[in-house]
Amino acid sequence: MDELARTTRAYETDAGAYVEKYETESIAARFWDDVDPKFPGPRLLDVGCGPGPDTATFTDHGYDVVGFDLTTAFLQRARDTVDAPFVRGDMRTLPFQSNAFDGVWACASLLHVPRDDVPGTLREFRRVLDAPGTLVATLKRQGTDRHSDDDRHFERYTPAELRALATDADYDDVTVTASGDRWLELTARIDA
Repeated sequence: MDELARTTRAYETDAGAYVEKYETESIAARFWDDVDPKFPGPRLLDVGCGPGPDTATFTDHGYDVVGFDLTTAFLQRARDTVDAPFVRGDMRTLPFQSNAFDGVWACASLLHVPRDDVPGTLREFRRVLDAPGTLVATLKRQGTDRHSDDDRHFERYTPAELRALATDADYDDVTVTASGDRWLELTARIDA
């Protein structure tokens, strides 16, 4: 079974617990002063939106945001609580037109994509960005097992690996910063 499908099945199997866990905190709200200036315009795609806490934060701050996730239970909860459009799909093949967004926010979602599929997924993110556009993604740092006890799949990266992946996907300006011992933030821009 595909790693992303296996992860989705794990989320669907215990959806109530994950909804309760993930809707309690918006990472975008927590780091808003750092997040907001990164996006050059209001059209935003929240990839891996879960039950919608970050989508709600962006909406509350005037962004024209679309929530996107593969887990049906997350999207049902998001639609019940957030006034924004939500679309179900696989981030490896985004169902949006090219140049549709000014920003892509992928908070702790790209880390579920198998490593071999990440280059193509980063190109998909780039395809839907309109120049100037920005991708912001948070991923786990290399150093621990790729699977958790509940059978979700996680990829982990070094800063150099993540920077190389984004550069190879043809982003113009790539920055990778560490956040504690466990997380990396990728900020990748396109100019044209």
